[in-house]
Amino acid sequence: MPKANPIPYNGAMTDTMRRGWIVLLLCLCAPRLPAEGLEQALQLVESVQMARLARLQQRLPLPVRPFASDGCSGGMSAGWSVFARGLPGARERIGEKPPWEPCCVAHDRAYWQGRGEDGYRRRLAADRALRRCVLDTARQQGDEWAARLGLSADEMQRLMQQVAEAMYLAVRLGGGPCTGLPWRWGHGWPPCGEVDDDQHMTDGRMPSPEEQT
Repeated sequence: MPKANPIPYNGAMTDTMRRGWIVLLLCLCAPRLPAEGLEQALQLVESVQMARLARLQQRLPLPVRPFASDGCSGGMSAGWSVFARGLPGARERIGEKPPWEPCCVAHDRAYWQGRGEDGYRRRLAADRALRRCVLDTARQQGDEWAARLGLSADEMQRLMQQVAEAMYLAVRLGGGPCTGLPWRWGHGWPPCGEVDDDQHMTDGRMPSPEEQT
């Protein structure tokens, strides 16, 4: 048999995929915890970090970094694009971007402007909105996707339910504040550990009106 053409790989994706593995490993461990226990643990851990973020935001009321989104983080959008471009016919069947990518962009914006005050509740609401958006996309486009992939409508909905739950679990575990990760809650502000005094605070740049839109 002739060798299959390898899927093109862009080395610039390395960091994105490496960060994705961090979340993946967390997700593999998380199912051992019941949902209620997981949320209790997250709330306990985040109570200190959200307080740090809130103190930072008292001195820098607005994000100092312009909003930017890579679509669905953890390499999902980037990997999807590579797969679609690299396999014959894949682009026509699945498109170049995940159909739920707008959900991810809206979620990124919520995280970019994420507040430390009442942060646990706000972040939980943003993550639930992401899951709901993915499921709504599945209901709206599921039949079309099932036909493209040769699946039944029920199989497609079950698959999308798994995708939505996996994405939800990933952001719950990997999206907390003050972690230094580029997708952290409140990533429009400097990392909590980088700002230790008022002198550093004045180094921040306020966004222009164009960046706020």
